[in-house]
Amino acid sequence: MDPAADWSAQLDQLQDKVERLALRHAEARRTQALMQQRLQQLEAERDSLRQRLGEARSRVDHLLARLQQDQTGPAAGELG
Repeated sequence: MDPAADWSAQLDQLQDKVERLALRHAEARRTQALMQQRLQQLEAERDSLRQRLGEARSRVDHLLARLQQDQTGPAAGELG
């Protein structure tokens, strides 16, 4: 095989590899963008759940305080 044909074949192979690499890179960027979007959705959902948990915890604490108050209130009244 002559050297010019050998170089030409090597350049063609290199061009194919570069094109495949560029396609993989573009695919990886799309995948990363989708993952970033999903991460933001999950973080927003997590923050919302944390807020709801805090609100529920506050309501439970309030109810427990009322229950304790109800339990101590009538008993003290009966003694007097």
